[in-house]
Amino acid sequence: MSNTPKGKAQRPRDPLALAKLIGDIATGQTEDKPPEDGKNANAANLGRLGGAARARALSPEKRSELAKKAAAKRWGK
Repeated sequence: MSNTPKGKAQRPRDPLALAKLIGDIATGQTEDKPPEDGKNANAANLGRLGGAARARALSPEKRSELAKKAAAKRWGK
């Protein structure tokens, strides 16, 4: 029984089978499909924006409050 979720294709571990798959992809005999990891693409793109996007969304007062709280936790006060 496979450990992969249903419907998720894996690349073969066998070097010869992998070489054949790569050749098939290169010659256009089969299509290379990226693995689906079950993540929402829009949510992943928002996550890549990181803290900068969150900082822009917060007011200066709220940002300062969060920074003070983080410093207090960091320094154990």
